[in-house]
Amino acid sequence: MPNKLEKFAELNTFENTFSFHHFDIPDGFSKKGKWHAEVFKNENPIVVELGCGRGEYTIGLAEHTLQKNFIGVDVKGNRIWTGARHATDHQLKNVAFLRTRIDFIDHCFSENEVSEIWITFPDPQPQKNRARKRLTNPAFFLNRYKKILKPGGLIHLKTDSTFFYDYTMEVIKENNFHLLYATHNLYKNCPEGRDELIRIKTYYEGLFTAKGEDIKYCCFQIN
Repeated sequence: MPNKLEKFAELNTFENTFSFHHFDIPDGFSKKGKWHAEVFKNENPIVVELGCGRGEYTIGLAEHTLQKNFIGVDVKGNRIWTGARHATDHQLKNVAFLRTRIDFIDHCFSENEVSEIWITFPDPQPQKNRARKRLTNPAFFLNRYKKILKPGGLIHLKTDSTFFYDYTMEVIKENNFHLLYATHNLYKNCPEGRDELIRIKTYYEGLFTAKGEDIKYCCFQIN
């Protein structure tokens, strides 16, 4: 297994991996508005996973649905390496990875460029003074997602945190967002025909389910 420095070096050679940093913001990311034409070379819907970690969910979704394009986003390059390496080795052409901070997401995609967003097991940030860092904070994050999502675009949340799930449900209610599905126990109440919701697991999901913890899930629209 390569060390961290070796992973960073190899990331720069992967055709499916891109980086965007704070000093690039004035011009936006070079692929903004061009993901279909320049990266995937098709017009299939784009699905973005935020905080993708090692990319298990991005890869799993991509292998399950070849008719969509999937982009895993994370700030840690040594985590992304695992998914990018797998996608490269298995020639998954509908997968890409973007190394950036999530608060830059609206600088990386154009209006209506994204069809779905996945938020998988984020840090719940329970401290009151860190509320703006919660990935479903309406002012700081959902407004950014709204800029890039197509009308009717979906946001999916999977979490083990009751606090974060309840917080998100309250945000949905207060903002009159359209809630499509919600459950406190996904493994007992998986929507019919959506077996990928429980079949595909992130590293952390595997840890949580092994401890017997319930996985919460909701799907909603903000546009």
